[in-house]
Amino acid sequence: MKSRLILLLVLLMGTFSAQAQDPANYPPDDTTVVIDSTNLPIVWIEVNGATIDRVERVGARMKVIHNGKGQLNYGDTVAHPGQHIDYEGYIALRYRGNTTYTLGDKKPYSFRTLSHPLEESDDKKKVSILGMPKDNNWALLAPYSDRSMIRDLLGFEIARPWMEYTPQGRFCEVYLDGVYYGVYIMCEVVSKGKGRLNLDDPGEEGDALTGGYLMEVGAEDEPHYVSKYPPVSNNGYYYEDKQICYQYKSPDYEDMTEAQINYITGAIDQMEDVFASKKYRDPDTGYRKYIDVMSFLDYQLVMELSHNVDAYRLSGKFYKHRDSKDSRFKMAVWDLNLAFGNARHNEGYLTTTWVYRLNSVLYRHGDYMIPFWWYRLDKDPWYTNLRKERWGEWRKTNVHEDRIMATVDSLVNEVTCCGAVDRNSQAWPRWDEWLWPNYYVSTDYADEIAYLKRWLSNRIAWMDEQLGYHPVIRVRGDVNSDGEVSVSDVTLLITYLLTEDPTGIDLDAADCTQDGSVNIGDATALINFLMTGHWLDE
Repeated sequence: MKSRLILLLVLLMGTFSAQAQDPANYPPDDTTVVIDSTNLPIVWIEVNGATIDRVERVGARMKVIHNGKGQLNYGDTVAHPGQHIDYEGYIALRYRGNTTYTLGDKKPYSFRTLSHPLEESDDKKKVSILGMPKDNNWALLAPYSDRSMIRDLLGFEIARPWMEYTPQGRFCEVYLDGVYYGVYIMCEVVSKGKGRLNLDDPGEEGDALTGGYLMEVGAEDEPHYVSKYPPVSNNGYYYEDKQICYQYKSPDYEDMTEAQINYITGAIDQMEDVFASKKYRDPDTGYRKYIDVMSFLDYQLVMELSHNVDAYRLSGKFYKHRDSKDSRFKMAVWDLNLAFGNARHNEGYLTTTWVYRLNSVLYRHGDYMIPFWWYRLDKDPWYTNLRKERWGEWRKTNVHEDRIMATVDSLVNEVTCCGAVDRNSQAWPRWDEWLWPNYYVSTDYADEIAYLKRWLSNRIAWMDEQLGYHPVIRVRGDVNSDGEVSVSDVTLLITYLLTEDPTGIDLDAADCTQDGSVNIGDATALINFLMTGHWLDE
């Protein structure tokens, strides 16, 4: 009680004064939770009692306290003055999400950083938040039905070494008008920006007209374009009574000119026409000319490894640069909170099926369906062989089971080491209670993480079997996994240190000093081994 009174006094005295909580702003069950100290950044949002809307943005102020990695942040700013303010300023705030908004008690937010109060101006201001590149378009994801709170960030970390752009996110703890709302993820969104998708503004003619554009395979609520080709079943049967819808995200559809709409619609048509043609496999004139195959393949591996029930068909983000940079469509990952065994519906909990073959199930359930391209890709032996090879590269690097479990442990440690999970659970007590769309009903946080790890191990084993990957016994220093330690291993290790390109490298074997990281010390140890025949620590 005493700490609660201190917090209220601090809020009343400071810029971020406590306000009567509008019941429409969905407060947590327990509104008395207080942060004494936390390793996570603290985000204070003040809307002055206004009702937050799902469509129209409301003016607000936001303050982010973050004293740096390894340092504690304190909710009592009187007792702990001089804390580092990572960001303080005006924002335009609204709710975001579809099912995460409608079916979750804890609501996610979208906000834009502003140079002035929204009531005076909507001038956007690009800022860096928590070390992420400057931008004005941000999200506060609200882990709720994802009781682990790590599924989105886990998916992002799996994809990051392989894809052109993957969003960054940081765990934080949020107060709204003085009430503790729990653990959130301060997150970049997949959008145009120099630190994100570095897309040029499209022009009206010539090369400028060809890029850049960001699109999404999504819901039918406001389609900007409907594909000429319906979804297809696993045996090639077209569901003529179903359709695939596209939404144009950047530029905003309302700001696009007729020339730009006609161009990008025509580009999608051209790609799909080729996929539908008899000669779509042709290496020169077929689909390889229109899509970045590795981008599509890496996206597929993320979505399949996580068995994401929303993959391909909802929040399926793809984009295009100008032709002078790259004329092919590329993919970006997003929205993995229902992945990694979290969903009961559409077989989301299974570890032994492919998501890209889910259309028959989706059709029976009357759900949104997957574009026919993925079926066509699966019928091309060149692509399926490449998928097997790529999976082998993934398994030797960041998807080696030891490394991916270490990633899970690292994320878990962030939200547990200073009690953030406990505070979140006090605000939103939901253990041992079914939440949509959970398959597994965990009794506590440790139980949830144990389930996630079991699920992930089983999924990896099944994909190994399906894609013909057979883990080999690692030899210390055998960086290229050819069964021996030689000069070629040194060459590949040095190349990796210079470029950070993980292609073809076994990072576990490259950790020659066995200190948990790969750096110049490992190259030195490897060279010494080749010269002397023994390791420095032997």
